[in-house]
Amino acid sequence: MRNFTRPGYLPVMTHKMWLRIVWGHDRERKAAHAWAAEQAEDADDWGDRIDGALWRESAGFARSLAESARPRVQELVSAGIDLGGPGGIELLYFLTRILRPGTVLETGVAAGWSTSAVLGAMKVNGAGRLYSSDFPFFRIPDPERYIGYVVPEELKGPWKLHIKGDRRNLEEILLPGTKVELLHYDSDKTRKGREFFLLRSRPHLGENHIIVMDDIQDNMVFREYAETQGLYRVFPYEGKFIGVTGPGLAALERTAGK
Repeated sequence: MRNFTRPGYLPVMTHKMWLRIVWGHDRERKAAHAWAAEQAEDADDWGDRIDGALWRESAGFARSLAESARPRVQELVSAGIDLGGPGGIELLYFLTRILRPGTVLETGVAAGWSTSAVLGAMKVNGAGRLYSSDFPFFRIPDPERYIGYVVPEELKGPWKLHIKGDRRNLEEILLPGTKVELLHYDSDKTRKGREFFLLRSRPHLGENHIIVMDDIQDNMVFREYAETQGLYRVFPYEGKFIGVTGPGLAALERTAGK
């Protein structure tokens, strides 16, 4: 188990040696996928157990968003642009609604499905602020205009988008004194990218924060981090896996049904 709490966790050379000697990229990916598949549970069952009515609301929002975004998605398809589809938006809407976070941080906006989920929940909550980190897809013309393409205009009020890449964006977002209660990581899926995010955000985590990480089957970083947290959940989504952990998860499950 790796120690994510000590300074200098996995220095660069140690990290590279660990990958080459112990795992290797392909071997690590296979092990991470096998672990995630073994841990996986049905998100609908979990959501119903925590708050069935709110989970149904979350699923309803996801359906409504997919329907309202259909013309925008068709524009992308017609232009030959693939920014990816929705992934786990019920979960993000649900967590934002039930946690009522003052500050949410996400990395990786793309078309804006997860962004819409958080902002939609914040609108119902009547509170909250979302800070998003992204970097334009320079392989397409005028890439900045497509970041958050499906986000409804009426939801954008509490949203601040940064588009200089995670390392520069997080310096602007995570200012001294900033505390984040919900974090969604969906940008650089490499070990180095995930580790940087976890270390950089650590001083800014609220007492009962929750971290949601997409595509945890790519490497062992989520497993290593989650095992230091004690409680975690893994949910399958279209052949991939989403990981959820943090002290807020334990608090949420303790109060489920009360």
